[in-house]
Amino acid sequence: MAGISRGTSPEPPRTGNDPLAPLASLPGVADAVDAVRKSVDRVYGHRIMRRRSTEITAEAALRAARGSAALSGADWALEEIRRRTDFSAGGEPRTVGAALRLTAEAGQLLSVWRQSPLRVLARLHLVAAGGGAADDTVGRPRQGDEPVDEPLIELPLPDAEEVAGRLDGLSRVLLAGSAAPALVTAAVVHGELLALRPFGSHNGLVARAAERIVLVGSGLDPKAICPAEVGHAEQGREDYTAALRGYASGTAEGMAQWIAHCGRAVELGARESTAVCEALQRGAA
Repeated sequence: MAGISRGTSPEPPRTGNDPLAPLASLPGVADAVDAVRKSVDRVYGHRIMRRRSTEITAEAALRAARGSAALSGADWALEEIRRRTDFSAGGEPRTVGAALRLTAEAGQLLSVWRQSPLRVLARLHLVAAGGGAADDTVGRPRQGDEPVDEPLIELPLPDAEEVAGRLDGLSRVLLAGSAAPALVTAAVVHGELLALRPFGSHNGLVARAAERIVLVGSGLDPKAICPAEVGHAEQGREDYTAALRGYASGTAEGMAQWIAHCGRAVELGARESTAVCEALQRGAA
């Protein structure tokens, strides 16, 4: 039985060199892209999506926020997040609150992302920090020798000048468009932001929110029902950081490892939402 159509996204303009396109031909990447497509098609084709897609989207957002927070050190049970209403306290509650805000905000920024990815990244950091923070480092890339609070990402930290240059390069690539599959683009955005850690805090949360924006905005997952954050968390922090080291190495093998890891994350997110569909169909959720 036919499910909900995802439609097609406008073809992006492609000018000059396309540095992302060759990544699609790395060993194993085509298989990862194909597996992701099949997993996403499966959940979009589920019969429950025809009448209850809004519920699936809302549940996927909650589970995405839980997964992203877990990777940033706040590994809470889903029911605890449902129960809590106050996330203003420091430490883990604040991390969970930031993840919830970012997941909600990401869907509102698709049109801006197509025009200015850097503006969106600044906005995401502002949202993660709580919006009202008086710290003038919030919402802008770090400068000089400003510190970074991201203890779970153990990679060499690029200096501010390198960060500025690479952010500008990433923005140019995104604005030019690419023939690369959405999974490849999303993985590069995610990996680059984690490798750079451009902000003083919340870089992991921002990177995963940016990956979400690419997956949704590309048309691969327009209803945001295949939360990669769930899959990243399910694979575990150790595998996540190991795959990230592969990305940071810049080698073909390392890049392929990271893209495949991100692909598996989307597959697991799709599987999670398929399970939610099944539960709704049985009347158990």
